[in-house]
Amino acid sequence: MVKETRNIHRHVLPNGLTVITEQMSHLRSVSIGIWLKTGSRDEGAEWNGISHFIEHMVFKGSETRSAEAIARQVDSIGGNMDAFTGKECICFNIKVLDEHLPIAMDMLSDLVLHPVFNVDDISRERGVILEEIKMDQDNPDYLVHEIFTQSFWKDHALGLPILGTRETVKKFERPVVSRFYGHHFAPGNLIISAAGNLTHENFVELAAKHFDRVKPGKNGLSSPPPKTSYRINLRNKKSLEQVQICIGVPSHPVAHERRYASYVLNTLLGGGMSSRLFQNIRERQGLAYSIYSDLNPYRDTGSMCVYAGTSRESAIKVVENVIAEFRSLKSTPVPEEELRRSKDQLKGSLMLSLESSMARMSNLARQEMYYDRFYGLDELIERIEAVTSDDLRQTAEEFFRTEQIAVTILGNLTGLKLRRGQLVC
Repeated sequence: MVKETRNIHRHVLPNGLTVITEQMSHLRSVSIGIWLKTGSRDEGAEWNGISHFIEHMVFKGSETRSAEAIARQVDSIGGNMDAFTGKECICFNIKVLDEHLPIAMDMLSDLVLHPVFNVDDISRERGVILEEIKMDQDNPDYLVHEIFTQSFWKDHALGLPILGTRETVKKFERPVVSRFYGHHFAPGNLIISAAGNLTHENFVELAAKHFDRVKPGKNGLSSPPPKTSYRINLRNKKSLEQVQICIGVPSHPVAHERRYASYVLNTLLGGGMSSRLFQNIRERQGLAYSIYSDLNPYRDTGSMCVYAGTSRESAIKVVENVIAEFRSLKSTPVPEEELRRSKDQLKGSLMLSLESSMARMSNLARQEMYYDRFYGLDELIERIEAVTSDDLRQTAEEFFRTEQIAVTILGNLTGLKLRRGQLVC
């Protein structure tokens, strides 16, 4: 396999803003992201959802461009502009042809630096987000994860929904939005990353042109690590046809030195069609259409969750089968052939995930946020290859303990009971 060298450069402007680029000369596109290093976990319960609200409001117009003018300008250069809010970041991004880089940077920085937060727009957007909350409440897969997270990190902002609640969103007025924006959007809290057909020097010049006049400052935000709560949570919702199940355990924080073993363990357990959960619970027993596991790592904590949608009659059997897989991973060494397949699957998905300029741009920003250096693809592959069957057993023993298994079940649960004794692993 050809060794891949990534052409990554990093520069910090005098005011503390970090600029990172990766040159991908074989492409005709450039992707730019302006990343804020705080998200919904840094809001506090009273203003839950305000990060996501600001993400929406930024697109409502700047001091020099209306919302319609922004949309027209993006379309006129064939660009794709978007944004998202996470628990630990907000990202505003745009992907354009390389020749349109200056105008793309001008637009994106204008939105982020000069939003107007018009009172009428704020009022309208509250209505939009309340509808978004209702839409998610109608999505059982989303809802069971949300209830699980709120219970798992109870009494901590990490457990609260990114969108906020009806009660908090109704309270967002201009003074609060402006104050929150002013406090968070400081250069020391921002990363600008770009990947594609560009040169580092030119891009740093562009970034400096738009951002060097912003006064230095850090917000000093960092919420304390959450305490984890391992409850069995049965939530009745009679209108649902299916029973939704979420079974979770604590896992490693995002930069943990043993994270590669947890990646392989997750892939092997429920990360694809050849995974143990899919093969055993769906293919052999036909108990669920959708079943998978995923890792949710954050800066100081993490969870590994198994999701399944099934019938009320099969719900307890599905839970017991998942627990049996946990038990097996602790007691029986993973066969070499299965370990090999999981590693190859993980490496393949990792390489495919980094094919676009947008994916590389995101990867740069996340590495800057969480690690003290950049990991190349070859090094990541070496770390995955180094994971042994014994590493998986140790990780399974650390993660899968009867007393630290949390379960949320949502649906028409008449007569359904689940006790801790049924989770022994």
